[in-house]
Amino acid sequence: MLKFPDIDPIALDLGVLQIRWYGISYVCGIMLAWYLLAYRARNKVELGWSANQVGDLIYYGTLGVIVGGRLGSVIFYNLPYYLANPLDILKVWQGGMSFHGGLIGVMFAIWFYARKFERRFFDVSDFLIPVVPVGLFFGRIANFINAELWGAPTTLPWGMVFPGAGDFPRHPSQLYEAALEGLVLFFLLWFYSARHQPRMAVTGSFLLGYAFFRSLVELVRQPDAHIGYLIGDWLTMGQLLSLPMLLAGLTMLIIAYQRKGTTTK
Repeated sequence: MLKFPDIDPIALDLGVLQIRWYGISYVCGIMLAWYLLAYRARNKVELGWSANQVGDLIYYGTLGVIVGGRLGSVIFYNLPYYLANPLDILKVWQGGMSFHGGLIGVMFAIWFYARKFERRFFDVSDFLIPVVPVGLFFGRIANFINAELWGAPTTLPWGMVFPGAGDFPRHPSQLYEAALEGLVLFFLLWFYSARHQPRMAVTGSFLLGYAFFRSLVELVRQPDAHIGYLIGDWLTMGQLLSLPMLLAGLTMLIIAYQRKGTTTK
């Protein structure tokens, strides 16, 4: 059994202002994603992205993540509570963000950006999507620091006793997700998208990869107490929300590779 590091969720307390690791994780994810997209734009001029365009895309994408992620958490995971306490919806610094909601928000942001700057939707999404796992990595590390979204009980040697989760060791599922949804998915998509792929293929690959990794980790992740398992003792809300992603990703890949000669710029 490993010892939980018990890091204070508040990174810096200035009295009137508290800077939390949760917020720092978002800043780190956004800044690194911005750097990586700018790097790719500079080194692949044939993609047709300028530094200003990358900055605008990051701006709209960030708004999509924050608004969509928060609303997704409210609607998908705890709607009755927030209907009774609507002002708590604004307390983003306390945590409570949904990836699936954030993804929907980013899709809307990409649609708005593509419409405003007269680009194809999937040309924009295929360019942006490879850096999304960077944000997922930092977000899951923040979940771990906050000692939230822990895994199911385990007897494996790397099990951890999380504060507020009982006296028995659990899977550090946040770290599993940071590794799979973050690092592994990032490297797969980054190198896959480095070569010309059919339009829509990179986006489809992300949806498929995330849905697979998320559903896999959900098998050892403790479901939210107020929701529990949806079917038996195995189907969670995370798996249910990932199923449309998996089907959409497969469909996109099939369509992308059936369209001969249509590739991203």
